[in-house]
Amino acid sequence: MSSCMMAGLLSTQYNVNSTLSKLKRLWNNPALSVLTSTQRKYSSKDGAGIEYLHKSVVPTMHYQKSLPRLPVPKLEDTIRRYLAAQRPLLNDEQYSNTEKVAHDFQSGVGKQLHEELVALDKNNKHTSYISAPWFDMYLSARESVVLNFNPFMSFNPDPKPEYNDQLVRATNMVCSAVRFMKTLRAGLLEPEVFHLNPAKSDTDSFKKLIRWVPPFISWFGAYMVNAYPLDMSQYFRLFNSTRIPKYRRDELLTDDKGRHLLVVRRGNLYVFDALDRDGNLIKPAEVQAHLKYILSDPTKAPSFPLGVLTSENRDIWAGLRQKLLDAGNGEALHLVDSALFCLCLDEEVMRDRIHISHNMLHGDGCNRWYDKSFSIILAKDGQAAINFEHSWGDGVAVLRFQNEVFKDTTEKPLVGPGSQPAAVDSSSAVCRLEFKLTDELKAGITKAKENFQAAVSKLTIDAMEFKKGGKEQLKKKKLSPDAIAQLAFQMGFLRQYGQTVGTYESCSTAAFKHGRTETIRPATIHTKHCAKAFVEQPGQHTVEQLQGLLNECSKYHGQLTKEAAMGQGFDRHLFAMRYLANSKGIALHNLYQDPAYKAINHNILSTSTLTSPAVSLGGFAPVVPDGFGVGYGVHDEWIGCNVSSYPARNVHEFLKCVHKSLEDIFTVLDGKPIN
Repeated sequence: MSSCMMAGLLSTQYNVNSTLSKLKRLWNNPALSVLTSTQRKYSSKDGAGIEYLHKSVVPTMHYQKSLPRLPVPKLEDTIRRYLAAQRPLLNDEQYSNTEKVAHDFQSGVGKQLHEELVALDKNNKHTSYISAPWFDMYLSARESVVLNFNPFMSFNPDPKPEYNDQLVRATNMVCSAVRFMKTLRAGLLEPEVFHLNPAKSDTDSFKKLIRWVPPFISWFGAYMVNAYPLDMSQYFRLFNSTRIPKYRRDELLTDDKGRHLLVVRRGNLYVFDALDRDGNLIKPAEVQAHLKYILSDPTKAPSFPLGVLTSENRDIWAGLRQKLLDAGNGEALHLVDSALFCLCLDEEVMRDRIHISHNMLHGDGCNRWYDKSFSIILAKDGQAAINFEHSWGDGVAVLRFQNEVFKDTTEKPLVGPGSQPAAVDSSSAVCRLEFKLTDELKAGITKAKENFQAAVSKLTIDAMEFKKGGKEQLKKKKLSPDAIAQLAFQMGFLRQYGQTVGTYESCSTAAFKHGRTETIRPATIHTKHCAKAFVEQPGQHTVEQLQGLLNECSKYHGQLTKEAAMGQGFDRHLFAMRYLANSKGIALHNLYQDPAYKAINHNILSTSTLTSPAVSLGGFAPVVPDGFGVGYGVHDEWIGCNVSSYPARNVHEFLKCVHKSLEDIFTVLDGKPIN
């Protein structure tokens, strides 16, 4: 659970009562300092049976109608925050120019765009002002989804080693995933709620009471006991969903009539029904039998694997998909698109965490269908991960799904190492999809393979574990763990490249109806000052002075985190106004043409964090050619990073510099001078 998500739970109060006293009380809530992911529990009720994970007392979407709306920030606040984020990145002359441009925007066309945005938001109370532009941004992007958009999150191994057998684990994960889907669609999945006081709100008595509160006011009932329901509008896209390539702008398809699973092995595509005609999960032994049949299929890898086309430029893929349809492959493609989800059965054994990262982030390009809402990937040794397409939703829904599947498969597995597959005719139940390929399509697949290899060959991934301290020690010093991790990245980059650069940290705004994300800007005047003191001038500061600088960084980062989670960042607001100007044919103001605006959005350090008992590591590629993709987690006693780069940057050296920075920080926290 990221610190941003924690702070986001506070944000929901922003639209309630709008009184300063309540806002201050919430901001100063001491519970903030002790929040952990374990407080976000999901209760299971007895009697759920094989069909459901659990039967929630409170209906799944009970709070959705009454969620508070994402606020449109005040224009003057956005400009002030924007300039504060620009200050550490610019020299005096550059900053002076950017300041003039920003204030001109604020008093001129920006004022008009802001007013129109507010009016538009008031006329669309069923959603948020960022939802449609954000969907459009993702779906209009023409780059490959591989490396540019799809991230991965790997599962921890099953604690019982014998359950990590590929067939056993695949069977259990398929069954748990289908059970999750059925629980969700039946309205029996526990609502996503963050409990600041679980002794009051995460109880049977409160749930039995709140279920009778009408949905249009139910959120307020939860708020009264310091519980904060989160937006669940993205969840329906988890299953039976695919991104369909179209010229200029893709489409999202969801067909909840599909009862079948898509399985990919050796680049061959298979389908079989995981639900019977009544919508019930088929017997786990039958799932096991069908998967065993696929794993035993002697069919060789196709010379022209269709899945690699999903790694192509979106316009190229759109054209080739149309040619597939023209060649008579419509029925087979519909089976792929409408499948519950995709299961990728790989033949490689994972050597180490770096190998896992490469395989789960991109793989070989042939044994994937990257357009599915999510794919569960299982290596030969049972190492598992989720790779997901990003346009339909953010990590909140996927992480909840991953947590539930891990919990269910490890605590209540439906098959084990001694289980026998059902004696069924899998050869008639399992269908290997055949496609008619013209010479033009074969040439397109060959070219897609070449493009894929050229792209992934440039990617380097490395990982680092800092074992000399973590969340517990930082909390004792009253420092934000996330702030210190981000500071270490700033110090590391300064140590390696002598610069402070545009930095992005993703922050969920799921505490609001149809919230997506907001950006935290971790590179600040405080981190710049502190990083220079540690890296370039350690002998010029006492230990106490360095500790004071760490405190300043932590406090300011905490403020930025709360603001972002409350929908009070500047990035989404400026983005929405730019989107509005483009849609109305209004000429873009100089603010958007300013080199400083382009530089701050050229995110050389793109970062994202999560910690979960289900997740071993997560990762993504850099968002710019000269950037780093930094996945990280601050654990109780250690800090881990999984970082990617292209040839323009040296990821190995960067991680050495980050490790050195963490060593220096924890040395100072121990009251010792830096060597």
